[in-house]
Amino acid sequence: MLYPPPDIIEAEIHARLPDRFRVQGLRSTWGAWNKSGAALHSFLEGPSFDRDGNLYLVDIPWGRIFRVSPSGDTWSLIAEYDGEPNGLKIHRDGRIFIADYKNGIMLLDPATGAVTPHLVRNRLERFKGVNDLVFASNGDLFFTDQGLTGLHDPTGRVFRHAADGSLTCLVDTVPSPNGIVPNDAENVIFVAVTRANAVWRVPLLADGTTAKVGVFIQLSGGLGGPDGLALDETGGLWVAHAGNGCVFGFDRLGRPKYRVVVPDGLSTTNIAFGDADRKTLYITESETGAVYRARAPVAGRPMYSHA
Repeated sequence: MLYPPPDIIEAEIHARLPDRFRVQGLRSTWGAWNKSGAALHSFLEGPSFDRDGNLYLVDIPWGRIFRVSPSGDTWSLIAEYDGEPNGLKIHRDGRIFIADYKNGIMLLDPATGAVTPHLVRNRLERFKGVNDLVFASNGDLFFTDQGLTGLHDPTGRVFRHAADGSLTCLVDTVPSPNGIVPNDAENVIFVAVTRANAVWRVPLLADGTTAKVGVFIQLSGGLGGPDGLALDETGGLWVAHAGNGCVFGFDRLGRPKYRVVVPDGLSTTNIAFGDADRKTLYITESETGAVYRARAPVAGRPMYSHA
């Protein structure tokens, strides 16, 4: 080991998908290609808080969006549509954006449940399968286009959809790009590269391009790889390690400081800081269909939906 072992933080249950929303005995197209054809009751992802403290979650194989009350006791089905919602973020103006693996970048109206297209093609070409998304402070939208890429096919992409409407592919050689978050200065984008078990550092240059993309953190072990990402107030990076049942907390230099362990399940897919002090880390665990929480030693960076 290059560094001392990280401190262990135990997570506890916050909310469990109610039985009435658990799909029984059915197989989805998404599950056929991503989960070896397993019959999935759900696959929760994309945790994001609105200004009232409600937690929004997506359910990929069944095209559903849930809203969970701050207490975790009440689940509401906000939308059910023909799609595969993989990631979700809330814009500071209240709009809800979805990274939809099947359709592209979509918009959700939480009042009506309507899901409509926002960005579904790169010029005339469809995306491979968008995965996650994040906003910069200037309104630029960054998202990953993963599809079925991996070490056998390192052609996953990272895009920037600027506030002026332009679309730029920053990098197109990623073996399974997944979670995405900017650093404090917003001159770097961190990208979880699941099948390489790594987090890449993608510099953002003044002319809108990138260069000298490199590995920021190299992970190991687990049955999957890094998935969702979140940044804390000190510039530290938190990484949900899907297939390993934990979340790692790294400092701004990529040194491991914390390991948050969930009590059940290995599929820790994504994370979000919540509560008034932003010191509670919420974790989606997709194997069990649950959301866990743990108190973090540092506060998370504010999301722009909270501005």
